This record gives sequence, structure tokens and C-alpha cells, in this order.
Amino acid sequence: MSSPRRRARENLTGIVSVLVTGIWMAALFLDFDWWLGFMLFGYIVLVPVTALLFGDESDVAEWWDDDVEGIEEETEASHSEADDALQQLRSRYARGELTDEQFERKLERLLETETLEDVEEGTRRSRETELDRE
Repeated sequence: MSSPRRRARENLTGIVSVLVTGIWMAALFLDFDWWLGFMLFGYIVLVPVTALLFGDESDVAEWWDDDVEGIEEETEASHSEADDALQQLRSRYARGELTDEQFERKLERLLETETLEDVEEGTRRSRETELDRE
């Protein structure tokens, strides 16, 4: 069982997002002039910085996914990495590092990253492997 402090740290990005939303909405409804500036600052600076400092790898990737040069290299390594990522996710869940909701969210995100081309490539590779064995 994880402590409230640990759960808060694991979910800090979400907590900051909710706080930013609540503050700018309150400022909007109370007719303060600074609500738009706070909203922009919150979502452009506060939430991404919190994700970088306290988030896990998927949170960081969610905010900083503009690495154009590494895309080709990632595609080649993504097949074996997907299996590794799934294994790591299962291990973290088994050790109690992730709640049920976090595990399901990360699993869903991991499965969404698998495209039709990835599936076709995997099928083609397995066929080639079978032919090589014969």
C-alpha cells in the first residue's frame, strides 16, 4: 500500500493541472483580468515543468514528443522496445509502484502506439523467420 505522499508525488502532474484549471476558472468567473495570462502560463510552463520534474517517462514523452531526428531510429527499435515496455509496466504494477488506474492508462497508451504498420511489419518478420527455419 502506498502512502498519500507517494501517491501525491506520482500524480503531481494531474494535481497541478487541476489546480491551474481551478484557479483560472475562478479568476474568469470572478472577473479578474489576469485569468487568460494565468491559464497560458499554467499550461505552457507549470504543467510541463511539473511533468518533466516529477513525471515518469510517459509524462515526459507526452510533453516533449517533437524529436524529429530520432524518429527513424525509434521506429527500428520500437518492436523490441514495445515488448520491453510492456514487461516493465507489468513489473512496476506487480511491485506496487502503479495504481490500477495508472497501470490501465499506461497500458492503453502503450497499445495505442502500436500502428497497423507495426502489426504488418511484425507479421512479415515472423513469416521471414519461419521461412529461414525451413
